[in-house]
Amino acid sequence: MTSEAKGGRGAQLKHTGLRHGWTTGACATAATTAAYTALLTGDFPDPVQIALPKGQTPSFALAAEELTDTYAMAGIVKDAGDDPDVTHGALVRATVRRLPAGAGVVFKAGPGVGTITRPGLPLPVGEPAVNPVPRQMMRDHVALVARRYGGSGDVEITVSVDHGEEIARSTWNPRLGILGGLSILGTTGIVVPYSCSAWIDSIRRGVDVARAAGRTHVAGCTGSTSEKTVVAAYGLPEDALLDMGDFAGAVLKYVRRHPVDRLTICGGFAKLSKLAAGHLDLHSARSQVDKGFLADLARHGGADEALATEVANANTGLAALQSCAAAGVPLGDLVALRARDEALSVLRGAPVAVDVICIDRAGTIVGRSTVNGPH
Repeated sequence: MTSEAKGGRGAQLKHTGLRHGWTTGACATAATTAAYTALLTGDFPDPVQIALPKGQTPSFALAAEELTDTYAMAGIVKDAGDDPDVTHGALVRATVRRLPAGAGVVFKAGPGVGTITRPGLPLPVGEPAVNPVPRQMMRDHVALVARRYGGSGDVEITVSVDHGEEIARSTWNPRLGILGGLSILGTTGIVVPYSCSAWIDSIRRGVDVARAAGRTHVAGCTGSTSEKTVVAAYGLPEDALLDMGDFAGAVLKYVRRHPVDRLTICGGFAKLSKLAAGHLDLHSARSQVDKGFLADLARHGGADEALATEVANANTGLAALQSCAAAGVPLGDLVALRARDEALSVLRGAPVAVDVICIDRAGTIVGRSTVNGPH
């Protein structure tokens, strides 16, 4: 197979012709790296280079810098590439202050960065909305700078986003109980550009490449974490992996016309609960998690009325899942089974067996269906 014919996530992105961008987490990491370097050396590296979780080493130009005896601040303008991200062009700042030895790395929410006020998110109530992977990226780079320039690595990092509170009104943060601004996000550091027509075309090409390579089992994955999960579960090669993103319907409709023996769908629990409820476009702007639907599923799984009410009133899908898990109700499996049946209904009897895997943010499997073929 020629390099042009290769499939997988990277080939899909290349095929779209769209330019990728950088997450707020990558920008905050770059700003932190520059600020801590200046605090230790007196000079800001510009551009500043960082290492992303998958090994890429992008460089970022500084848009703002300030150095005093007690702190250093650096700012990076977020470039979301060709993705219509609401945070494109936002100025992400990191202010770094020294802390006493042994204090570690402490995160603070500055202006424009939200604070967690309700349970069910990957951070405790009261914490700044700087997600776990960006936090680890910043810790890793602080440690690297400390080793390079003789620092202790004990710092306070205050992340802020200019006009972030205003931008956050265009997101789901207020409904989720993230108040005061944006979340600092990203699991890979890279923003995959979103374009309905371009991405759906890339999905179709991915199916064609897999079939041409003789693959009989392909997987539609919502992102890089779910991709790792199915590779670990089934050992699928790269050209059997379809980066379906939010476009579950595009995968199912094309596989209906161009069948493979088996299709695995893998994604986050909340996102796949939308498929279970009958949504084929899983983007947050066009479909939401239906907690009433989850409550009905929980009832079918043995939940009493008190637990069903708790699920219906949960802040997030993750919170609903956690409540059911504590009570021994397999909500993840119930969602996976219903999502599988919805997928089979879209396939309309095409000779394709389907299974569904639901994961949490860390990639842990929290729900799984059996494999089933057309009814």
